[in-house]
Amino acid sequence: MKELIRTNDAVVISFVESLLKDAGIESLVADQNMSVLDGSIGILPRRVLVLDEDLEEARRILADAGIANEIREG
Repeated sequence: MKELIRTNDAVVISFVESLLKDAGIESLVADQNMSVLDGSIGILPRRVLVLDEDLEEARRILADAGIANEIREG
């Protein structure tokens, strides 16, 4: 799996999950339970991961939705 975005913003994560689900792209939100370590104040970012073969399409979907600035390069 490849990292699509990394953010502390729960709204962005939810939006990205919804966009990907609507497009039929499976995703995984990693580090969700790390909030226990930071006291639930949201300082540790969560990562949205997609399958390698879905990465380019997922990036295109985020760009079309106007949140290309959230995409991780690399």
